[in-house]
Amino acid sequence: MGGEKVKLKVRLDHQVEFGEHVAILGSAEELGTWKKTVMMDWTENGWVCDLELESNEEPIEYKFVIIGKDKKNLTWEIGDNRIFKLEETVTSSAFVDQWQGKDVERKSNWDTSGLQELVLKLVKGDQSARNWWRKLEVVRELVVENSEGGNRLEALTYSAIYLKWINTGQIPCFEDGGHRRPNRHAEISRLIFRELERIACRKDTAPQEILLIRKIHPCLPSFKAEFTASVPLTRIRDIAHRNDIPHDLKQEIKHNIQNKLHRNAGPEDLVATEAMLERITQTPGEYSEAFVEQFKIFHQELKDFFNAGSLEEQLESISDSLDGSSSALSSFLESKKVLDNMGVKINISEGEWISVLMKTILSLNGLRKEIVKGLESGLRNDAPDAAIAMRQKANKLLNASEAVGGAGRLAENVEHKNASSWSDPIGALVIGIHQVGLSGWKPEECRAIGNELLAWQERGLLETDGSEDGKRIWGLRLKATLDRAKRLTEEYSEALLQIFPRNVQILGKAFGIPYNSMRTYAEAEIRAGVIFQVSKLSTLLLKAVRNILGSQGWDILVPGEAFGTLIQVENIVSGSVASSVTGPVILVVNKADGDEEVTAAGSNIAGVILMQELPHLSHLGVRARQEKVVFVTCEDDDKVADIKRMEGKFVRLEALSAGVNLTPALTEHGNGNIPLENQSTPVPSVFGNAKENSTSSLTVKTANSNQVGSTVGVIPLADAYVQSSGAKATACGRLASLAAASNRVRNDQGVPASFHVPAGAIIPFGTMETALEKSRLMETYKSLVERIETAEINGELDELCTELQGIISSLNPPKEIPESLAKLFPDNARLMVRSSANVEDLAGMSAAGLYESIPNVSLSNLVTFGHAVGRVWGSLYTRRAVLSRRAAGVPQKEAAMAVLVQEMISPDLSFVLHTLSPTDKNHNLVEAEIASGLGETLASGTRGTPWRLSSGKFDGVVCTLAFANFSEELVVHGGGPADGHVIRLTVDYSKKPLTIDPVFRQQLGRRLGAVGFFLEQKFGCAQDVEGCLVGKDIFIVQTRPQPQ
Repeated sequence: MGGEKVKLKVRLDHQVEFGEHVAILGSAEELGTWKKTVMMDWTENGWVCDLELESNEEPIEYKFVIIGKDKKNLTWEIGDNRIFKLEETVTSSAFVDQWQGKDVERKSNWDTSGLQELVLKLVKGDQSARNWWRKLEVVRELVVENSEGGNRLEALTYSAIYLKWINTGQIPCFEDGGHRRPNRHAEISRLIFRELERIACRKDTAPQEILLIRKIHPCLPSFKAEFTASVPLTRIRDIAHRNDIPHDLKQEIKHNIQNKLHRNAGPEDLVATEAMLERITQTPGEYSEAFVEQFKIFHQELKDFFNAGSLEEQLESISDSLDGSSSALSSFLESKKVLDNMGVKINISEGEWISVLMKTILSLNGLRKEIVKGLESGLRNDAPDAAIAMRQKANKLLNASEAVGGAGRLAENVEHKNASSWSDPIGALVIGIHQVGLSGWKPEECRAIGNELLAWQERGLLETDGSEDGKRIWGLRLKATLDRAKRLTEEYSEALLQIFPRNVQILGKAFGIPYNSMRTYAEAEIRAGVIFQVSKLSTLLLKAVRNILGSQGWDILVPGEAFGTLIQVENIVSGSVASSVTGPVILVVNKADGDEEVTAAGSNIAGVILMQELPHLSHLGVRARQEKVVFVTCEDDDKVADIKRMEGKFVRLEALSAGVNLTPALTEHGNGNIPLENQSTPVPSVFGNAKENSTSSLTVKTANSNQVGSTVGVIPLADAYVQSSGAKATACGRLASLAAASNRVRNDQGVPASFHVPAGAIIPFGTMETALEKSRLMETYKSLVERIETAEINGELDELCTELQGIISSLNPPKEIPESLAKLFPDNARLMVRSSANVEDLAGMSAAGLYESIPNVSLSNLVTFGHAVGRVWGSLYTRRAVLSRRAAGVPQKEAAMAVLVQEMISPDLSFVLHTLSPTDKNHNLVEAEIASGLGETLASGTRGTPWRLSSGKFDGVVCTLAFANFSEELVVHGGGPADGHVIRLTVDYSKKPLTIDPVFRQQLGRRLGAVGFFLEQKFGCAQDVEGCLVGKDIFIVQTRPQPQ
């Protein structure tokens, strides 16, 4: 610390309420001389600030304060002023910084009331496990006993929380009269680590379990050879018998550290050792230099045992295991040293700072890659102890290197200093995402996102991209990937929030943990990793991209204007809105899976604001359009916060082509607020009476009672008609005849409208009833159908639907059905088994996604085929289907199900065409939504956006509206079994032609526009058309009237 100035880094581990900040005040001028607060910055390591102080012998007094949300109120920490002398500093470990234990033994209290079996066993185990090694044994038993069963995630969760609280002293360790040297702790740790490694290497291990394993690693003691020796940590014994220190100090070290450590080692021993080290170094020269040096070495050994060493210390401990020819370690240490030294330099340019920072995080990334490469092979059953110990060190190092700052520090630099270059922020984001992948969280997804960002960075900003504006295309492409990166961080946070809060509350209550520690646990875990910095950086870049695109963060699925009280719900389900709420409601929905029906939450829903992306023709989007519910999504964090502040107010939601506005609306109360229990504003007329609405627009056609059960065999697709096969199958039959004619059709620009239709046949209405008769279940079936007509929504309806589905799904079609189908399809053809109900794909009732479609089945496996047909029949009586028919005024007994069997297509791309723009009702455009692989990605509520193209019907102009960012594509493996399942593959859009090839994008857009316009003319009204691209061929699999 020589020189006139001393660089001081201050760090405080303390959680505050959202919106509050921590500052420091002190006697030195650099600390505001008790008048002006010095703000501290939040990082993943806690609250930090860097200071430059005059080097002198005067002690500095200071205190920490919490600045309130109003930026005015100060809350001072209690107790005397803290005192600091520059020449008397001792570096404490992060382990000790987080210590929250007590100086004296306190009586433990355990509350086991209401605990379930697994957590009850842990708490009862702790009651008889006073010391650390016994507590570790409790964890070992919990992990081993649940490593194979369905309780594995729960066991790992409670183990992580329990060990964390032990290591921070909140669950105390005491002596119990026994005598176990630290080698016992090391041996138990090795057993736990072995089991965790086996779990991590299993194919069925969930990402959440990998996260928890990573949380457990730092809480285990080291089991290096020196700690598993019969008498470990002997240096402290030699120190306690030195002749160059006072007798009283020798006795204190012997009894309080040496004997305690060798009887019942625990985390509290590292705390005591660091307190002793601070004391003996307080006054230089007071004690023998040789004694102090040996005590410092012992302190380092003890930190190593508790896995509490600094990043550099841990790197040193594994250096022998790294590739000797690699320069990764030396490169990182050298870069980090340069970066640390820059803190004491004056007048550093922004470019110089970023250059050094980028070099450091690049070298860190290379080092982590090398460490992970050594771990990829997994743990052999016969792995020697030294190899296992090295794996433990390497895993612990991965955790520690996450906390080095990396991308987060660059994000803060860009945010605070307004760096204009995109290169460094994107580069930092790529590295940050790579770090997340190296940490075990969705590594394939991280790899794909990183590849995309690097590809867009390399392509640069072009003047034009094909025939479109290059700046806009660059922004749209980058936005898609940044949205995907943001989604990655949200899924991580959601995983931790699903894992921790409830379990922390349960375990915390049992152990009497302070409320604030429980309340902030999950937030602290999220903020402690690089994922938090990735989230900040991706959010920062997304805002910049939206500015480039002029985007407000809204997407309109159903345009219009709606009024209602703003109510926030988690998802759209029955009961989301209390029955006492009788006025119109606008829902703010956190999540959707795409299969919901808006009116399921209540007939008074006037509008929906969904906080995630959603394909326009997802099942939910189609139903919202049919139900005439204004529907928008919002992905801008600032706007989401503004929306939530309006909860409980009566608002106006306006979603028009010019944009989306949400504003308070005046009511008879005059202040924009309306008590929910007093709402009397009538529901907008779009709801009306379900039965009245249905009679004017919906006619359900089915075979009459004399015909049901009399239909036999199968019907070729070309012969399908509504009364026997349903509207969907009939439309597919007509598509087949139109396909032949389409070969001769071109639009005004000469673009062909040609398409193909998969071969198919129908298992007609009545076949299900025939199977019921043969199984002697018809009377039971009729009775259940009659009962669901009036069944209560809560409870009774669920039971009846489950019973009905169970009966029908167990049915098999008559044996002549597969025999007839076998004559129509090639041998070993893979088939799609689809619904074609008489209450589906009608002008007034699309019923999109209500009924099952089973992919990838074959007639060569009659059991699988029969099960698929049974599932489609049974889907007629899902809860959602029953409620949908109720809302439409269709009696349950009138519903019937035919089955459409078509040859399975393995597409490169799947699409949905809207021949009338769903956003602005533009009749001159065909809009396409496109996804890679099978079309279920579009129809379901998979998080993400599709490619969106618009094509002019009369001028052929193609405009790119959005690039795709779905994380996965669904494919059928040609060599795999035809078992009704599909494969999920991670998508890298930097390799997808539709993203990177503007010529292909224009050509496909024009072809889809021509096909959509042709079908609209032939069917006489606007259509929602589903299809796919196989090679260069377009296939159309379905069309239905577009909800208006």
